[in-house]
Amino acid sequence: MTLSHSNIPARLDRLPWSRWHWRVVIALGVAWVLDGLEVTLVGSMGGVLERSDTLALSASQVGWSGSLYIGGAVLGALLFGRLTDRLGRKRLFLVTLAVYMLATLATGFAPDFTFFAICRFLTGLGIGGEYAAINSAIDELIPPQVRGRANLAINGSFWLGAALGAGVSLVLLDERVLGPVMGWRAGFVLGAVLAVAILLVRRDVPESPRWLLAHGRHEEAHRIIELIEAEVSAQHGALPEAAGGSAYGLHAAPPLRTVASVLLGRYRSRSVVALALMLSQAFFYNAIFFTYALVLTRFHHVPDSLVALYIFPFALGNVLGPLMLGPLFDRVGRRRMIALTYVLSGVGLVLTGVAFMLGWLNALTQALCWSAVFFLASAAASSAYLTVSEVFPLEMRAVAISVFYALGTGAGGFAAPLLFGMLIESGSRGAVMAGYALGAALVIAAGLLALRHAVDAERKPLEEVAAPLGATEQDGCVGPEPL
Repeated sequence: MTLSHSNIPARLDRLPWSRWHWRVVIALGVAWVLDGLEVTLVGSMGGVLERSDTLALSASQVGWSGSLYIGGAVLGALLFGRLTDRLGRKRLFLVTLAVYMLATLATGFAPDFTFFAICRFLTGLGIGGEYAAINSAIDELIPPQVRGRANLAINGSFWLGAALGAGVSLVLLDERVLGPVMGWRAGFVLGAVLAVAILLVRRDVPESPRWLLAHGRHEEAHRIIELIEAEVSAQHGALPEAAGGSAYGLHAAPPLRTVASVLLGRYRSRSVVALALMLSQAFFYNAIFFTYALVLTRFHHVPDSLVALYIFPFALGNVLGPLMLGPLFDRVGRRRMIALTYVLSGVGLVLTGVAFMLGWLNALTQALCWSAVFFLASAAASSAYLTVSEVFPLEMRAVAISVFYALGTGAGGFAAPLLFGMLIESGSRGAVMAGYALGAALVIAAGLLALRHAVDAERKPLEEVAAPLGATEQDGCVGPEPL
């Protein structure tokens, strides 16, 4: 294979943080805000949708709508992840947002369960596609010195959407505003309006120059990097020289057999760590979040109409964790911080579970304990997405993200709510505590595995973390040997 060299990755990596980077982060990172908004809207409005003057859904139909949303997200990640590597980051992050926008708009006009369920599946399809397209684009555009903190902050913004969803449901369902009959519809329409605004901003985010290089579109890559440099230098003045070059030799998305060979062979240990991190955090999160309302109403006797209020302290802890701990992932290092946040999250959940089992907590202190636990767990979960997005070669980065997202979300997303629903239904605090212990054990094990086998990717160019496919040792950019 004939390899070409380019200094464009080095030119991207040496850029100082600028208004251009802020625009990219805001335009692309809103995917998690939308996901949080969607999940919380349905959770907060589940009871309303069971009313005879709305959709008259049964409890099982509300549950099925949630499962279909997750199923759509898994399928969307796999489908759009593959297309992102083939067709480009920009094309797909516009397409996936458009799919989400149209589906959530249609949800607001659903006349019955069948239409509502189809819309939820399609909404999930768009959100799942967003994860693959957005994570790959962000990593390729953000300087390595701040890649960790930027990724964690963006992934943690899910909980801004959760808080927004809780606030929107409280306001719109109020009889003095729109009330239950029209309020739930307006909530989904507002989600679509937000997506339209973001779609307009995203049009100005360029295609990844790294992706263009890997597909032989060198002139276009040079044109884009020159425009970026011009905007950044207008703010910061003359830019330093870019040192070093990177080799690119694959001018198409690799076939699936090559992807499988890299994941299961060359980078087998990275794949094991990535799967452990994604699956354990998905189980951990879904175990708590999807049964949050049930614990509050059944054990703490919180009225259904007030459940959304308890989302706010929970969301606050989840937002602050990645923001405050994110810089340490770049300074202290990936392995140490991943292990620390995963292990401490597990320990915190066990302690909270013991206090819950012994009856030491009321609704408020339960919410505060969860807020403290997920201050750590949010940073841990965000680091799982960071890990998956930066430790595999560029040409297959999006499909790698989609595979591990699908496996983690598929297993954790389906198993945890089902298991915890059964445990809560038993009415036994001890049974619920056993479920908490299982979730804690999974994240602690994943954290210890990461401490031993995760990659020290902090402050390193992506090409050094994982060499582009086809690169050789003579080109000076072969990634770390697999364990």
